Amino acid sequence: MKTLEIKEATREDLGQILNFIIKLAEYEKLSHEVVATEASLEQFIFGEQKVASVLIGWRGDKAVGFALYFYNFSTFLGRPGIYLEDLFVLEEERGRGYGKALLVRLAQLAREQDCGRLEWAVLDWNEPSINFYKSLGARMLDEWIVNRVTGKSLEALAAM
Repeated sequence: MKTLEIKEATREDLGQILNFIIKLAEYEKLSHEVVATEASLEQFIFGEQKVASVLIGWRGDKAVGFALYFYNFSTFLGRPGIYLEDLFVLEEERGRGYGKALLVRLAQLAREQDCGRLEWAVLDWNEPSINFYKSLGARMLDEWIVNRVTGKSLEALAAM
């Protein structure tokens, strides 16, 4: 068994990144929400408007998982943090420690860049992931409710 090598994604990985996003959406039963394209990913991950980064886990020449993240800021801590938007490992590659390796690398990046925290959300029905995250020391923040404004609601709010 080859070990996992984690690399920063490059433009050449755009198709693979989009493929992981599509597979994650299928797993989360949210395929109908995916409108991302290679062009939009290129613009915001590698272009002048870069706002996110991607790590890809490679086992030999096979991409087996990815972590898409960006930086946020905690006013209470007065320091930046890393927000993990998506973590995904191919179904046939799960149980080999690849998800943990990607999270460990993100934690290392957070420490290297003096971030105060690493955080992410998980769907409330996703018990395998919830249990996995708890096993790594993650604390579920039940007192917080995520809010989202998108589509027509975003347009209406922006026009007020």
